[in-house]
Amino acid sequence: QVQLVESGGGLVQPGTSLRLTCTTSLTAIPNQSYALGWFRQAPGKDREFVAGIRLAGPYIYYADSVEGRFTVSTDNAKKTLYLQMTALSPEDTAVYYCAAGTVPAVSREYGYTNWGQGTQVTVSS
Repeated sequence: QVQLVESGGGLVQPGTSLRLTCTTSLTAIPNQSYALGWFRQAPGKDREFVAGIRLAGPYIYYADSVEGRFTVSTDNAKKTLYLQMTALSPEDTAVYYCAAGTVPAVSREYGYTNWGQGTQVTVSS
């Protein structure tokens, strides 16, 4: 069981930036298919994939809606996951979740067996 704790959310104005952090209890990469991902859930909508990293590569993936605006990364030890978000818009308002697991596809929830509690990001003027 991997513990995940998100931080860095808040209320920001449109067009600004924010960085989310996910601190994990990982001590090693468990296998070649292990990934860390960011998902988000806006009010009244299903949870959706935002960005993720398959740690063994690393191989990085983004949702089309955030490509070019968001950057996902890890620290050198691959224990902390970051999401640098720029050019934020009200459509980015959501609870952002960090997830970890052995996944066949980084962008799908199947296989992510560990989830953080989420951090709220609100983009509003």
